[in-house]
Amino acid sequence: MKINLAKSAGFCFGVKRALEIAFGAVSSQARVYMLGDIVHNEEVIKEIKKAGVKKIKTLTNGKDKALLIRAHGEGLAIYQKAYKLGYKIIDATCPMVKEIHQIAKEMENEGYKIIVIGDKKHDEVRGIIGQLKNKALIIDAKAKLPLGQLKKIKKAAVICQSTQNFQKTQAIVGELKKYIKQLKFFNTICRPTRAKQEEIKALPRENDTVVIIGSRTSANTQRLFEIARSLNPRTHWVQSAEDLNKNWFKRINSVGITAGASTPDRITQEVIKKIHSFS
Repeated sequence: MKINLAKSAGFCFGVKRALEIAFGAVSSQARVYMLGDIVHNEEVIKEIKKAGVKKIKTLTNGKDKALLIRAHGEGLAIYQKAYKLGYKIIDATCPMVKEIHQIAKEMENEGYKIIVIGDKKHDEVRGIIGQLKNKALIIDAKAKLPLGQLKKIKKAAVICQSTQNFQKTQAIVGELKKYIKQLKFFNTICRPTRAKQEEIKALPRENDTVVIIGSRTSANTQRLFEIARSLNPRTHWVQSAEDLNKNWFKRINSVGITAGASTPDRITQEVIKKIHSFS
């Protein structure tokens, strides 16, 4: 059985950077805290916890404490509250997410209504809308357009969550243009996501079956699975080697594999090793 691993599989630049900052912080700071998880992967979360970063739900007295801002970013209110409480800020927000924040703020200052294409409850989306003075409009599907609100908007700037599916984003923007005369679209899907999505369009066609590796909480992994599954029904989503089913690989000549942006290479190699043991 031949195994073809996507070149873009695994950690993206933003995740690598965030982890380097996190491990560097715990080696130089006495107490490092974090609101939520640094990235969406259970194994990475365990490593961060073991290293000494403490996960908290709310900010309290920040004296002699550091607050680690996660790769997905935070809204301005979190920064302001943390400073006020005395925390030292260690910012591990992905630079590409920071670019989205900047675009959103600039467009709002120019009088544009901000529309975000993304998952309403995702940490990154919350961080984006948390940069703004006014309430943004969040759209997560073409079928869920709030037509009543759209017809009242004279001009809007559209940005998207960095891990969105580009084809779905294009479809939504196409619909928005029907209702908003003055519309500016910024394709803020990040380069690593685009690379992963381009590769995942080829893997399902070139292999008998496809395995996507990543956490169930990972938005970018979910997109990869959705794209691959639409092209090859023999696509499977696993979090680790333990989720593999030997029956998936019966009478299979080739397996295409990719991993989400928060998936450690170690887990990917464990999956590959186990698949080899089935042949």
